[in-house]
Amino acid sequence: MERVTGIGGFSSGAADPGALGRWCSGHLGVDPAPETYDVSSWWQEAGATVFSAVPAGATHLGGTGRSWSVTFRVADLDAMAAPLREAGVEVVVDGTACPNGRFAELHDPEGDAVQLWQPAGADLHRRT
Repeated sequence: MERVTGIGGFSSGAADPGALGRWCSGHLGVDPAPETYDVSSWWQEAGATVFSAVPAGATHLGGTGRSWSVTFRVADLDAMAAPLREAGVEVVVDGTACPNGRFAELHDPEGDAVQLWQPAGADLHRRT
């Protein structure tokens, strides 16, 4: 069976797309979509990606009326959380390390759930 090779894009509705793009770029290092095809899109590092469906209204989605969340892989959760907090972003780091890593929760300016994940265990290694 043919398989996809990764996520090629992620789009979300936003009341102010420009402001959200600048926030993601400034706080998370995710470049906004290029304005021309002559400029490369943001490239992510190779690594594990979890793709899952969850029940509508799950707390993981950020509450009622939310239908998506995004989880970004990070190399060092504490180092990523510190400047976000300094910029006034509320970041809640889960104090319990899971077998697959450590997690933190925050929300973007539109109120959508963003999760940070520092992988551990089998997710640190490429599957063969």
